[in-house]
Amino acid sequence: MKVLVIGSGGREHALTWKLAQSPRITRMWVAPGNAGTREERLSGSGDPVENVSLAADDLPGLLDWSRIHQPDFIVVGPDNPLALGIVDRFREAGFRIWGPNQKAARFESSKAFSQEFMQRHGIPTARAASFTDPAQARRFCDELQGQCAVKADGLALGKGVVVTSDPASAHRAVDEMLVRGAFGNAGSHIVIQERLHGREVSLHALTDGSCYRLFPTSQDHKRIQDGDQGPNTGGMGTYSPAPFLSDEELSRVGAAILDPWLRGCRAEGIDFRGLIYPGVMLTVDGPRVIEFNARFGDPETQVYLTRLENDLLDLLEACVEGTLGQHALRWSPNASVCVVAASAGYPGTSPKGKPIEGLAGAARLPGVKVFHAGTALQDGRVVTNGGRVLGVTATAGTLAEARDRAYEAVATIAFDGMQYRRDIAAQALQHHAPTA
Repeated sequence: MKVLVIGSGGREHALTWKLAQSPRITRMWVAPGNAGTREERLSGSGDPVENVSLAADDLPGLLDWSRIHQPDFIVVGPDNPLALGIVDRFREAGFRIWGPNQKAARFESSKAFSQEFMQRHGIPTARAASFTDPAQARRFCDELQGQCAVKADGLALGKGVVVTSDPASAHRAVDEMLVRGAFGNAGSHIVIQERLHGREVSLHALTDGSCYRLFPTSQDHKRIQDGDQGPNTGGMGTYSPAPFLSDEELSRVGAAILDPWLRGCRAEGIDFRGLIYPGVMLTVDGPRVIEFNARFGDPETQVYLTRLENDLLDLLEACVEGTLGQHALRWSPNASVCVVAASAGYPGTSPKGKPIEGLAGAARLPGVKVFHAGTALQDGRVVTNGGRVLGVTATAGTLAEARDRAYEAVATIAFDGMQYRRDIAAQALQHHAPTA
């Protein structure tokens, strides 16, 4: 089988790495890929994965290329091409493609739609409202006493959320989006949620539109600095499993959120085939959905796929074909930790072209896999090519061992301006720490 993966980040490198382990794949491409995807090899033949110089949102170019090369199966990684309707266009052209169609992708591409859907179908969430008028938005912030999450309605690369704790900062966030247009069209319509307090966990579930298969727990670290300080990012690291939910509790939380979500999709004619990823806050009043994503998380994908024991191709095909109910997910008991190495300036503008040292040494460490995100090959050297550069991932028998291995690997890698958090999984280890 010939497979095309669309995207260039750490999520897409992890998808490529895992898919390449399927013995059924005979040829594989990634568009556009990165310096890491081109180093992967197919397990069946040893042949290299090939990068294709087409952007993930170049839908006409990707469709023309596919008509020539005829991939048997296409996997879409990022949110933007899903929001643009890549799945609809490729299906109309006769291709088998994994990911939600444009209507279903609205769960991520429009926070207002997602919030209103949750309210219609009784999905536990925060008090919230959507606005285009700055004055009305400021008044709602005041009702919440400034305890707000101010969110751009559209896609903003994981950065269109400002969490505030007083009316003045909430007003500034509103004005930044609605008056000054900090996020362009994505922020011309905003959602303001009551700020939730508790532990945040990431839930992932594959679905074929009729049933879902829930993943184990993981926890992402969104803020740029240790101690959850600084601005939001697309994710600075994650780990799995997270100790804050037992298996039984996870099943209950998943059912409380995903059962009404799936019923709502059926009621509204939304045929969601792909991966749904609700970010959830575990509050004293129970779980509350912060927002939905319509694709694998990044860097959650890195820790999930290093633990997944199934053939990923089988699962993704089952989503498309409506046969997911025939599959049970199998997970390694090992823990996995991913530490993101980012460029200077991230989550703002980051320089590119900085040579990266130490990748080979990190890869030789036991249990370590370095997933590339913002990298490129320049004159035979791997260089930085984005804000989040690498997802240094390690697996081990315990979370503490996996964390130590990940940071040992990070310590071997260097590039000018490299920054990373030093407290990934610290909350989990403190949760398990013995008390006096």
